[in-house]
Order: sequence, then structure tokens, then C-alpha cells
Amino acid sequence: MTTQDVEMKENNQTPAQSIVSSTTSTLHHLKEIAALIDTGSYTKEVRRVARAVRLTVGLRQKLTASVVSSFLDFALGHGSEAHARLSSFVPKSDEHDMEVDTASSASLAASKHVPVELEIYCYFLVLLFLIDQKKYNEAKACSSASIARLKSLNKRTIDVIASRLYFYYSLSYEMTGDLAEIRGTLLALHHSATLRHDELGQETLLNLLLRNYLHYNLYDQAEKLRSKAPRFEAHSNQQFCRYLFYLGKIRTIQLEYTDAKESLLQAARKAPVAALGFRVQCNKWAILVRLLLGEIPERSIFMQKGMDKALRPYFELTNAVRIGDLELFRNVQEKFAKTFSEDRTHNLIVRLRHNVIRTGLRNISISYSRISLTDVAQKLRLNSANPVADAESIVAKAIRDGAIDATIDHNKGYMVSKETGDIYSTNEPQNAFNSRIAFCLNMHNEAVRALRFPPNTHREKESEEKRREMKQQEEELAKYMAEEDDDDF
Repeated sequence: MTTQDVEMKENNQTPAQSIVSSTTSTLHHLKEIAALIDTGSYTKEVRRVARAVRLTVGLRQKLTASVVSSFLDFALGHGSEAHARLSSFVPKSDEHDMEVDTASSASLAASKHVPVELEIYCYFLVLLFLIDQKKYNEAKACSSASIARLKSLNKRTIDVIASRLYFYYSLSYEMTGDLAEIRGTLLALHHSATLRHDELGQETLLNLLLRNYLHYNLYDQAEKLRSKAPRFEAHSNQQFCRYLFYLGKIRTIQLEYTDAKESLLQAARKAPVAALGFRVQCNKWAILVRLLLGEIPERSIFMQKGMDKALRPYFELTNAVRIGDLELFRNVQEKFAKTFSEDRTHNLIVRLRHNVIRTGLRNISISYSRISLTDVAQKLRLNSANPVADAESIVAKAIRDGAIDATIDHNKGYMVSKETGDIYSTNEPQNAFNSRIAFCLNMHNEAVRALRFPPNTHREKESEEKRREMKQQEEELAKYMAEEDDDDF
């Protein structure tokens, strides 16, 4: 038997041994996170608690019932009220999972008092596990208990964990269809966060309230809340992206398409690469807003990696609007009606019908110097009781709005298009350059605002005497230069 065969036999593990090894490793990482939270609580360093939350997200896929139960035993101890409450949400462990070495898992609560940061973290860990297991009813109960516990606490070191608990609290109720029940609680929590100057909590809760209102199409209430809520510099890029997305949706419904386009494009640009679903939603709304503005999105937007399949209905819709074919637009609308309904964009697509007609009419006015209103109705494919009268009113409105440069001969029943002039003799190129320059300047200003500089701790503060001496030297220098100028004259 070779040495290699011996080594291979030694390294072979049974599935049960592999599971126990993985469980022990995950529990060990959680204990390190608990030590980090304990240190952050003692030194009152928020960054340590924030780092603990980030490390937990990395372990999310490895959480099992046995790992969570063992960690609760380690962090809270068997006799505490929090341990009894949280253990009731965790299912019993399997037989082989119970082989985790508990001898080295001496309870942290037995040696000293458990900090509230660690207790709140345990709520967060259990809630994370329940949501990943799709046990949303248990998650509702756990999140409600965590919110009740948070109301009695006022420490800045728990703000990071509290913001995550707020998010999963809302998510658990949304997944069970009871989102309207917690609106009053979220408003009260936002009020408390404002009084306590918890800016991260304010950001998170404002976004959750906006999502709550928009879920039930309460756009007016959402705008009133958004306009009256205090604004400050964003602390979380994710929360700022969500805020921009909700703001873009509100602006779109309120027909403020220019502001909506800016907010949606900014949200899609700032969103993390991993947040594919969020970026897809931003792009869907941004495409519709650009179409409503009369713009045609670039083909590259629909070909982005991982988005081509999700954006396919909107690509065909854009093609129908670009051509100005009303019949093709109706077919796309019927073909993807279910998708548009799920995306909650059906009402916006209904608005696009007018843009399709206007685009088709613009193409007709460019192609024909004179055309009868009957032919206009046929080319636009107007299916109405009196298509010629509808075509006449549509052409008249387009001329009034400046969409086409033409006149109508009502007696003979035809449209006469004026000769197209040189576009460079108009203000359109200047407006296009102006919008691009404004976009670049805004991006530069945002980049400058996002810069972070380390505190100037390496320089000693100047004393009062030193400042007085420097001021005196500057005055003498200025006097000397003034005397030299007099001598020159």
C-alpha cells in the first residue's frame, strides 16, 4: 500500500463528520463575533458592532438550528428570559447535529453580565435564520419581540443592529401580507429615532414607510411624509439607493418625469453590482420614464449582463414606441400583460399610447409633404367609430404642442407638412450639450462630496502666541511691500 493511499484514507470523512466539522467552525466564528460585540459595547465603538453585522451576513448560508441553539446557550445562558423566548423560535436539532462539542462552549452569561448589544444581536441572528428558512409567521413573532425590546433601549452602539431588525421586521410582515398592520409602529419608531438622533434608523425607517405606502398605492401620503421628514447626509449607500428609487416612483406617478429620470438613473448607478434585482427594477422604471419623456433608451441598457431576459418585455415595448406602430404596441401590451401587472407598471404603459401615436405622426409628417387625414388614420391604425375625426384632433393637438411643424386644411381634409430646416440652426444642439455638461458637473460634485479625509491629528494645534506672531509678520510684510511700491512711484 502506497503512502498516498494511506493519506487519502486518513483524509476521508463520513458525511456526519463533515457536518459536525462545519457546524463547529460556524459556531466558532459566531463566538468571535460575540467577542467583537462585547468589546464594542465596552469601548462604545460603533464600528466594531457594524463589522460584526457584516461578518454575520457572510455566515448566513451556514446557519442551522443546532448552530443557533448552541450560540444562544453560549451568549445568553439557560436561565435568562431572552434565552427562553428566543429558543422557542428555533426548532429542535437533529440527532447528528447534537454532537457539537458543548464542553468548550462555556456560557458567556455565566462569567459576566450580558451586554444589551449581544442580546439584540441574538434577536437579529434568530430572525435571520427564520427568514432564510421561510418561517415567516415565527419571524413575525420574533421581530415583534425584538422591536418591543428595542423600544426600552437608547444606546448608539445598537443602532446598526436595530436598523437591520427594522428591515426584517417589515419584511416578515410583507411576506405574510400584513404590511398595513405595522404602519403605526413604524411611524412611532421613526419619531423615536428622530428624537434620539439615530440617523441610520431614520434612514431605514423612512424607506420602510415609503415602501409601505407605495405597496398600497398611497403616493400622496408617501410624498407628504418624504417632504416633511428631516434630511441629512446619507450614512448607508444601500438606504440612499432605496430612497432614490422610491422618490423616482413617486415623481413618475406625479408626472414629474425629468426629476424621476434623474433619481432612477442615480439609484441604478449607485446600487451595488450584487443587487441585481434592485438594478433591474430601477432600469424598468427608468426605461418607461425615458419613453414618457419622448426619449429612446440605448440598446446597451437592455443587453446588460444578467438583465437581458428580465428587460425583454420592455425592449419590445421600446421598439413599438420607436417605430410608432400602435398595433404592435397593443400586441406587446397584451403579450406581456402579466409581467407588467406583476411589475406594477401597467398604468405607466397605458400613458405611453399617446407617445406611440405622436411618434407615428412625426414619422408621417417627415415622410409626406401632404397627406389626407384618412390616410393618417389608416397609418396610425386608429380603431374607433370615427377615425378621421380622431386623426384630425390628434394632428391639431400635435401641432399645438410643437411635436410636428404642419398645417391642416379642414375643408379638403389633409395635412401639409412644412419643410424641415437645419436642426443646427435651432437651440436643440445647445440644449443637448447643456444637459450633458450639467450631468457631468453633478457627478463631479457628488464625487467630491463623497471624498473622505482622515482627521488632521498629526499636526499640533497652533497656540495663541504662534498665531499672533504669524499675524504680526504678515502685517510687517504687507507694510514693507507698500513702502516698496511708494518708492517705485
